[in-house]
Amino acid sequence: MKEVKKQGGLNAEIQSRIGHQLRAMYDDVVRQGVPDRFAELIRKLDGPEAVAQAAQTDQAAKTDGRD
Repeated sequence: MKEVKKQGGLNAEIQSRIGHQLRAMYDDVVRQGVPDRFAELIRKLDGPEAVAQAAQTDQAAKTDGRD
């Protein structure tokens, strides 16, 4: 007699619930943005030209009232 293997895994409802929860967590992380210290580090790694350009952008944002 041939053995029938049980299919493992998650059913569609459980997969859907996990997907919704993962999306909610991911969206929360994305909304947090990049901390200022990381943004500054990235600017430094990009080189002096990027730092000067970022400083100009930051100054323009301050005068425009943007944060």
